[in-house]
Amino acid sequence: MTNDTGDMWALIEARDHTIQEMRDEIHALRMAESEREMIRRTLNELQQAQTNTFAEVYKLREELFHFRTIGSRLLLRLTSPLDRAVNRYRSIVRPRLGHLVQHAPRTALSVDHIPVSPRKDAARISIVTPSFGQGHFIERTILSVLDQGYPNLEYLVQDGGSKDDTEAVLRKYEDRLAGWRSEADSGQSDAINRGFRHTTGDIMGWLNSDDMLLPGALASIDRFFARHPDVDVVYGNRLMIDEEDREIGRWIMPGHDSDVLSWADYIPQETLFWRRSIWEKVGGQIDESFRFAMDWDLLVRFRDAGAKFAHIPQFLGAFRIHHQQKTSAEISELGFQEMNRIRQRIHGYVPEPMQIRKAVAPFLLRHVWVDMKWRVARATKPSR
Repeated sequence: MTNDTGDMWALIEARDHTIQEMRDEIHALRMAESEREMIRRTLNELQQAQTNTFAEVYKLREELFHFRTIGSRLLLRLTSPLDRAVNRYRSIVRPRLGHLVQHAPRTALSVDHIPVSPRKDAARISIVTPSFGQGHFIERTILSVLDQGYPNLEYLVQDGGSKDDTEAVLRKYEDRLAGWRSEADSGQSDAINRGFRHTTGDIMGWLNSDDMLLPGALASIDRFFARHPDVDVVYGNRLMIDEEDREIGRWIMPGHDSDVLSWADYIPQETLFWRRSIWEKVGGQIDESFRFAMDWDLLVRFRDAGAKFAHIPQFLGAFRIHHQQKTSAEISELGFQEMNRIRQRIHGYVPEPMQIRKAVAPFLLRHVWVDMKWRVARATKPSR
C-alpha cells in the first residue's frame, strides 16, 4: 500500500510539473505575441514617419525649384545682353581656319565673282579629278571646271570603278574631257597619280569629285603665274558648302607662311595649283602610302625642294561638307595618324597639341585680322 501511495504522489508531482511548464510556455508565447505586436506598431509608425518626411522633402524641393526658376530667370535677364555681346565678340575674333561648319546654310554665296578673262596665250592647265562613289556630286564638280571657259584646259577624271551614276555622268561629258577612266585602284592617291601620268600641262592641280572651282579661278591662276614667273605654287581662299551648294563658312588666308607647314596644313587643297617643274623635282607623284594627308605631304616636299609659294587673295574653290565625306569620317582615325607621321618626319618627334597651337597662333591671329577686314569691306560696300 505504501508503495502504491508513493507512486501516486510521484505521478501527481509529474503532472503538476508538466502543467507548470505548459503555463510557462503559454506565457512566453503571449509575451512574444505582445512583443511582435509592439514591433508591428513601431514599424507602422516608422513607415508613416518616413512617408511624412518624403512629403516634406518633396514639398521643400518644389519650393526650392520655384525659387531657383525665379532666380534663373532674373539672372538670365541680367546676363543675356552681356552673353550676347560676349558671344558676338567670340564669333568675330575666333579663327575660322580649321572650322568646317561656321553658320547656317546661305543660298547666296558671300562672294563677288570678278570676271577674269583668260589670256590669249594661256598656259595649259592640267586638272585630275579622282573619284569613287560620288555620283551625286561629280556632275557639279565637272561643270565647275568646264564652265570656267578656260581655253587651254586638260581635264581628266580617274574613277575607281564606281557602281553609282558616275560612269553615266562621265559619258555625258566625255566629248569635253581630255579623258576619263573607270577602273579599280588602291585609293585616292593612286587615282591621282594614274590621272597625272596622262597629262602634259605646265600648271597642275587636282579637284576632288565633291568639291568645286569658283568662276574665274583658272584664269586668275594662269594670270598670276604669268605675272610671277618665280612662283612655283599658288593657292587661294575657300568657301565651305553643303550638299545643296549653300555656303556654310569660309577660309580667308592671311598670306603664305612656310614655317606653319611644319605644324599644320591650312592650305585649301581645291585651290592649290603648281608648276610641273616643281612636281617633277619632288619625284612626280603623290606618296601613295598616304590616304588622307597626301596634300600636306606634297606641300612639305615642295617646300623642302625650295619651292616659292604665293597666296592669291581671291575665293578660288568650294570645299563640300557632307555625311559621306572622307575628311569627316577618317580624320579621327587615319587622319591624325598621318598628320603625326609628317610631324615626326619634320621635328623628329610628335609635338604635343599645346605646342602645335602655340606655333600656329601668330598665323591664326593674322588670319583673324584679314577676315575682319574682309567683313568690314563687305559691310561698307555700296549695294548694287
